[in-house]
Amino acid sequence: MAAPADHAGLPSTSETDAIGDPASSESEPGAAIWDDDGKDSTEPRILDTPQDIRLEAVANTVAVHPSRDLLVCGDVDGDVYAFSYSCTEGENRELWSSGHHLKSCRQVRFSDDGEKLYSVSKDKAVHVLDVERGRLVSRIRGAHGAPINSLLLVDANILATGDDGGTLKVWDMRKGSAIMDLKHHDDYISDMAVDEAKKILLTASGDGTMGVFNIKRRRFELLSEYQSSDLTSVTLMKRGKKVVCGSSQGSVYIFNWNGFGATSDRFALQAESVDCVAPISDSVICAASMDGYIRAINILPNRIIGCIGQHVGEPVEELAKSWDSRFLLSCAHDQLIKFWDISSLAATTVNEHRKRKKKDGRMKSLSKKALGDSDFFSGLVEEPQKKEEEEVDDSDSGSD
Repeated sequence: MAAPADHAGLPSTSETDAIGDPASSESEPGAAIWDDDGKDSTEPRILDTPQDIRLEAVANTVAVHPSRDLLVCGDVDGDVYAFSYSCTEGENRELWSSGHHLKSCRQVRFSDDGEKLYSVSKDKAVHVLDVERGRLVSRIRGAHGAPINSLLLVDANILATGDDGGTLKVWDMRKGSAIMDLKHHDDYISDMAVDEAKKILLTASGDGTMGVFNIKRRRFELLSEYQSSDLTSVTLMKRGKKVVCGSSQGSVYIFNWNGFGATSDRFALQAESVDCVAPISDSVICAASMDGYIRAINILPNRIIGCIGQHVGEPVEELAKSWDSRFLLSCAHDQLIKFWDISSLAATTVNEHRKRKKKDGRMKSLSKKALGDSDFFSGLVEEPQKKEEEEVDDSDSGSD
């Protein structure tokens, strides 16, 4: 997640129904459809992806249920919404909404069993909701001294939160109290990740460093060297052997596990920023930027695979992968939650040899609606390569 910001003067709408993507929808839900025999049929169409969901305000965060076609989002007004989604035209449904937060909801996360929902807010509170009805189960008021910006569920009982001032707290939810309260960052904590053993917790910060904390021993370990821009996201790749951080400068930084002090590699994406990332496989991540593009990226070898989709000209706040790995969900400043087909992305293989730049500079389209209506067919075919030419990647990679 990028730096927290208040969004003033943004347009709002009272519509909460799903809207269709122009590239995949030509008729209103429930409209009459004529079959080959000329008979009137009202059977809804089955689409490649669920239709977009329009919200009443900008969503900061989106999360997907671990075993159902259900999503939850939190917006700048402090409201939390739950929707069921479907590829059947017109069948996205709002299930409930909650207005328990007094200020902007910064992040939401499901418990592993999908029965509880955790949310954090600019109002400095941690809320626990019942997923089925959206009822408030419990809350921790004044959990931090500064607005909370990030949230991570370590296990069924342990929760980590990071605030705008750089403070990390780890909570035992059985007691409702913090078991760790440490401040080693000079700026906001943008994102967090934990290893498979639930021992080492990593934090990305606006001060340009990655923090390493041992939550088993309840102590701070170290800070990485300072980078030249905010670190906006962090995730583990390559079976936990690599750590990948996005940055506000548009570069991806790669650390070796147990080599947290200095980066092992750096990868420039020619993007305005890398505000949020979502791992798709052990080597592939999706990265979203302030320019609205969602790029699929292979890690080691470092390559931009192509464009998954975009929110045209609107910064993307968060990405989430569906429980069945079929869709990628994104929320942005256009007040939409969009769905992208990533069912074939995990099987993508990347050649070690670098490819030539395309003459028009466009990324390869990885879905039908990746580049919008005006570019529907653009980028679907790569430029032919000449064997005798020197091959050049469309991105920059280097080791520090």
